[in-house]
Amino acid sequence: MTPSTGDREAVLGRIREALRVPAPLKHPAERSAGGEPTTAHFREWLPPVGPSLDERFALFSRLCETLKSELVVCADMDAAAAHLTTLATEGGWKTLGLHRGSLTSALESRLPAALTRLFVDEGYDKDALEASDAGLTECELLVAQTGSVCVTGPSSGGRVLSVLPPHHIVIARRSQILTDLTEAYATLAAKYRDDYPSMISFITGPSRTGDIERILVLGAHGPKRLTILLLP
Repeated sequence: MTPSTGDREAVLGRIREALRVPAPLKHPAERSAGGEPTTAHFREWLPPVGPSLDERFALFSRLCETLKSELVVCADMDAAAAHLTTLATEGGWKTLGLHRGSLTSALESRLPAALTRLFVDEGYDKDALEASDAGLTECELLVAQTGSVCVTGPSSGGRVLSVLPPHHIVIARRSQILTDLTEAYATLAAKYRDDYPSMISFITGPSRTGDIERILVLGAHGPKRLTILLLP
């Protein structure tokens, strides 16, 4: 039923009346030591996180399970390479997209020579990268509060590796697990104060949608799988 003109004017009148009264600010403006606005006051609405690394890891691990992320705790780089080799063998992988970094390069050097590498640092063909079996990246940090992986252009070889291949592999260290989003943004601000990356993304589980009949579908607009190899 289409609302009448009178109904429309009544609704708009109530909106105009409400806008005459300014909404009170719950929190005063807060600034960091560097002068940037902070998000610390939002913590009261977000799930609490324990202060210790063990508590952060426990929450991150639990959320990964809920979000269908595959968290694999690896004793060392050799164990990470063994797990990635198993994934490649079971999946019949032919091609792996990746970028050069301290962790990715150490891991790549331990993988089977038969697995073709596509290094995005040297330029890439987007069709070849999209047709690859997996993308391997590092990350900026991990967020215990949300079970998220934070990637940026500098930390992850640009934008494409976390988007185009159907399986996103992230290699990180346990010390990269931070408490919450407030700490994550503060860490990024401290690191990139004068030169923010053009891409900052928080990946919370594999791509998903429930638009059609509320049926959950993974990989609708990005990688179907997210695997996190966590080193000490």
